Amino acid sequence: MSIQPGRSPVALAALLLLAGLALLTLGLAVGSTGWHWPWAQDVQDAGQAAILWEIRLPRSLGAWLAGALLGLAGAVAQGLFRNPLADPYLLGSASGASLGVAVLLAATGLPPAAAGWLNQLGVTGAAFAGALAGVLLTLTLARGVQQTLRLLLAGVIVGVVLGALSSLLLLRMPEVMRTLQGFMLGSTGFLGWSAVQVLALSLVPALLASLALARALDALVLGEATALSLGVPLGPARGLLVAVMALATGAAVAQVGLVAFVGLVAPHLVRLAARPTHRALLPLSALAGGALLLAADVASRWVLAPQELPVGVLTAVLGGGYLLWLMHRRPL
Repeated sequence: MSIQPGRSPVALAALLLLAGLALLTLGLAVGSTGWHWPWAQDVQDAGQAAILWEIRLPRSLGAWLAGALLGLAGAVAQGLFRNPLADPYLLGSASGASLGVAVLLAATGLPPAAAGWLNQLGVTGAAFAGALAGVLLTLTLARGVQQTLRLLLAGVIVGVVLGALSSLLLLRMPEVMRTLQGFMLGSTGFLGWSAVQVLALSLVPALLASLALARALDALVLGEATALSLGVPLGPARGLLVAVMALATGAAVAQVGLVAFVGLVAPHLVRLAARPTHRALLPLSALAGGALLLAADVASRWVLAPQELPVGVLTAVLGGGYLLWLMHRRPL
């Protein structure tokens, strides 16, 4: 996998970081009443300062971190299953994560955005356990990852079944249905500093672990026989990669709900700009995912202001349109 001439991963990383910083500034400026630049406001006023530092800043940082986790999970999934259409959501992880959160909420009565670091950590743990269970169930039904079509079909089946279980649980306990509505649609509106901490603590080990397994992903792209000849321990490597994908997806879903297509589109955009190995592709996909979700968050606040559009709806429309364009432009 060679890098295209003139398409340096370092330059692309710098561009994505600059885009993230610009979007973060826009996130600080966009409110329910329109555009208000932070430096044009009286931040010494207690009310304005609270809006800026306790609402807009953690929301924008949290959206970027959640997008980075989804972008990283998408890059891991596509490399692990050697399929550019592979997405964490297609393997049952998102449905499993939502079921885990639904079970926790039904048992405790806490809303997904309950304040407190421990509460956020508990929701993330439930989502991670559900995501891991969903992926393992998909792998069991597909009898491994050798047959891509069988794997994707198993992921669709697991996703539908786990989604139905979540709906059944909500019907049995309608008092949590309204609470989960925003979660199912995808929302960044309840992100606070505790959520930012949990997302950051999830992103760091997920990124480090995936980078440690980048060589295994490069070998898997060349085929299982080649990977074995290079001395890659396929069993342990796959297990760790599945755990990384489940952690990243579960943490993001626990905080922002079901946000579609970010994990699929981010690695594609990176590959359009460069052809890096996974050691560069993984962090670049995280940077691209963060920029994508933060851009969608800013747009969701601005499009229908003072009302707010669920960010998951926006990413589904834009991501689906991008995928259709990509399929029309060239075979995947």
